[in-house]
Amino acid sequence: MKTLVIGTGGREHALALALSRDPSVSEVHAAPGNPGIGAFAALHEVDPLDGEQVADLAARLGADLVVVGPEAPLVAGVADVVRARGIAVFGPSGAAARLEGSKAFSKEVMAAAGVPTARSFTCTTPDQLAAALDEFGAPYVVKDDALAAGKGVVVTLDRAEAEAHAAGCERVVVEEFLAGPEVSLFAVCDGTTTRPLQPAQDFKRIFDGGRGPNTGGMGSYSPLPWAPADLAEQVVREVVDPTLAEMRRRGAPFVGCLYVGLALTAAGPRVIEFNCRFGDPDVQPVLALIDSPVGELLLAAAEGRLDAVEPPRFKDAASVTVVLASRGYPESSSKGDVITGVGAANGVADVDVIHAGTALTEVDGEQQLVTAGGRVLAVRAVGYDIADARARAYAAADLITFDGLQRRTDIAAEPLGVVEGASLLD
Repeated sequence: MKTLVIGTGGREHALALALSRDPSVSEVHAAPGNPGIGAFAALHEVDPLDGEQVADLAARLGADLVVVGPEAPLVAGVADVVRARGIAVFGPSGAAARLEGSKAFSKEVMAAAGVPTARSFTCTTPDQLAAALDEFGAPYVVKDDALAAGKGVVVTLDRAEAEAHAAGCERVVVEEFLAGPEVSLFAVCDGTTTRPLQPAQDFKRIFDGGRGPNTGGMGSYSPLPWAPADLAEQVVREVVDPTLAEMRRRGAPFVGCLYVGLALTAAGPRVIEFNCRFGDPDVQPVLALIDSPVGELLLAAAEGRLDAVEPPRFKDAASVTVVLASRGYPESSSKGDVITGVGAANGVADVDVIHAGTALTEVDGEQQLVTAGGRVLAVRAVGYDIADARARAYAAADLITFDGLQRRTDIAAEPLGVVEGASLLD
């Protein structure tokens, strides 16, 4: 099987790496990719938002499967263009990707499908916003209705901060706060059938203890020993299957990964948000633990035959991912800082260094790896339990340096289901 992964980040690196380790996959290509992917796959220049360019490349390569990683190309309808050429695509249509492209639309779908979620109001005027904030009170949850690279949500006790965030958005969704540990569940879907992956938890805020602004994610781990053993089955039954049925009813069947962000409240699991793709970095430890062919699973979903494929199997192990971010992140990012130690970190047993925001450039006459984004690298380790995986990940991360490096020191330190960002309520 020839595969083509579209995107440039850590999610795409982790997906391409998982595909490269599948015996049924003969070739892995990526476009545009990154230096980490280039170490084991062929890279191609392409605009990931241009469906015709992506489809032309896939046809030229004779790709059997195209995996569209990021949300922006999916919302832009890139999967539609590739699918129209008769090429199997893992990724929803532009119409189905609205589940992430519009928070208001996803809330509408959840309501129609009877999915348990937070009460909410969609606001476009200051008066509507004030009424919604009054209704729910603090902590205030305000979400940009548009794509925001994982950073469009503010959860705060400060009403002025909530109002300021809303003022920078054209339309927002204001929700009641859901108290409980947060969980990421990834459901591989073919429009009708679902194959859930193992749950994970990520750490969104920039500083230790769940403090500071939201980021795209500073680390993650899986499995979750504190979560209910049947959580995935319950979420498929109460959330994913009803959502797939509603999307079929709307003429927009969902094919790809439906990310379900959950809060495990006292009343049971409640949906915080939907995304239309794998989350990053929370999918990274999950992919490290899959012990069955990833390519076969994604191709079966793309071809509408998931019911003929066995559910994915997972190793009896644990995985932890620690993100290394650049100076200024998440408000900005530092680019061009020389990175050292990646080779040494990759040499640590059961460790993968996943590239997210890196580039190769000439420094003093030599090709050097440099920073090229906010989240630069992710160090992912597998161990016999969470403590072992965590120790391996941090030992490897200690070997990597670049100016302005930021990382949290508490990723998976206490895998007890503590609410990320609980300091808001202290």
